[in-house]
Amino acid sequence: MSIVRLIYVSVKGDQVKDAVNLWKEHCAPLMIKQPGCLSEKLLECVDAPNEFISYSEWDSQESIDKYRNSEAHAEIQRHSRGLQGGQAIVKRYAVK
Repeated sequence: MSIVRLIYVSVKGDQVKDAVNLWKEHCAPLMIKQPGCLSEKLLECVDAPNEFISYSEWDSQESIDKYRNSEAHAEIQRHSRGLQGGQAIVKRYAVK
């Protein structure tokens, strides 16, 4: 059973373009290379363009745990923390 991991993030209105570029050029390429990461997408809210969801699908919780303790995760956090307008909210969903 795979697990979908959703990270809800809002950025300041003037940082939308920077956030999209950062995710596409740095964060997503790092994440998709992680063992167990099956897919990675950035969703932009149509109704509120400064709200995003990082959507990733993983083969197991063990793979997520390994990723969260990796240098790649630490690097993604360093890149993205400067853009967040508020706290990121992480939720996991089992694919049925």
